[in-house]
Amino acid sequence: MGVAAPNGLGARAWWEAVLRGQGGIGPITRFDASGYPVRIAGEIPGFVDEEHIPSRLLASTDRVTRIALAVAKEALEESGCDPRTLSEYGAGVITASSAGGVEFGQRGLAALWSRGAQHVSAYQSFAWFPAAGTAQISIRHGLRGPGSTIVSEQAGGIDALARARRRIREGAGLMVTGGVDSMLCPWAWAGHLADGRMSTAADPARAYLPFDDAADGHVVGEGGALLVLENAREAARRGVAGYGVVAGCASTFDGPDRPRLREAAELALADAGQEAGEVDVVFADGAGERTSDRAEAQAIAALFGPYGVPVTVPKTMTGRLGAGGSSLDLAAALFALRDRVVPPTTGTGRAADDCPLDLVTGRPRALPGMRTALVLARGRGGFNAAAVLRATGPASL
Repeated sequence: MGVAAPNGLGARAWWEAVLRGQGGIGPITRFDASGYPVRIAGEIPGFVDEEHIPSRLLASTDRVTRIALAVAKEALEESGCDPRTLSEYGAGVITASSAGGVEFGQRGLAALWSRGAQHVSAYQSFAWFPAAGTAQISIRHGLRGPGSTIVSEQAGGIDALARARRRIREGAGLMVTGGVDSMLCPWAWAGHLADGRMSTAADPARAYLPFDDAADGHVVGEGGALLVLENAREAARRGVAGYGVVAGCASTFDGPDRPRLREAAELALADAGQEAGEVDVVFADGAGERTSDRAEAQAIAALFGPYGVPVTVPKTMTGRLGAGGSSLDLAAALFALRDRVVPPTTGTGRAADDCPLDLVTGRPRALPGMRTALVLARGRGGFNAAAVLRATGPASL
């Protein structure tokens, strides 16, 4: 895997920060936010564009594409698999995006405003080229197999994983999948503010409080994770155990007055051939808004019973990352399965009484027998997604 997050650049650095409970939310520095009612976000520290991509690509890319290229490079290098050893179309890329290219689009609008309407054709041709980095990752690493981009907001990372898993089952040798987002520019900020779901709290430690009585919205962050997915038996043949196994995936879409997150979880468990009682930890979506939090808590309690399974929301340290959010939760769940430890939810002191969850707060919780994790995600507009991950081992293959 490869990771870029507000509390760590690189998978190892990020996971160590998560276990320390180290947050990456703070004052916005990527643009002047002094005139906005929300002035904090989760920004990736220490990411220097020129250190991660060739200078010739700077003019034709924006931040989200540059982050995606860096994260994909880390994931492929760590996998130990050289795509050139596969068949010509044996490796592909399926990623997720919420608003890829929004910063590039802003630059196009700025050019229109400052230079005149003769730039319209260039803007229309190139403003959305960086979308999710899928094409750029494919080109850079010679991944000529299946490629696509999923757009289902925060649920996108799991949805991309599910599609990549199908491609593996159809015969692809390797898939790069997951999601990365970056929407920290004035144009994107106007959209976030119009949505009305961001917390206006000025204290980074108290702005994003999932399942807390005081929850009043979320914090926006940037980054995400990309995973290298392979057939488990093929990986075992070349001596690679991997972080874990994708056992089940499912998605649903809410109907009028009918939330379907629980159904997504049930379908993912059925796909994995597992019962709810076999799940050791849930990585919750954690909207940070009271009505949404109650709905998710009720869905989890209906599946596992009140306080029936440890629940965590490590994205409290990064903010909600759009399509990168559920991808980063997948990465956290895989690390948790490897190390047999549940990362903490920060900020939230205890779950509200109407959210009957065994919320892991304050510090990590060791779970020596942990084998199975359920990851949940919801996207704006009614998207729901769930993934069941298992620890590696003979039983998983």
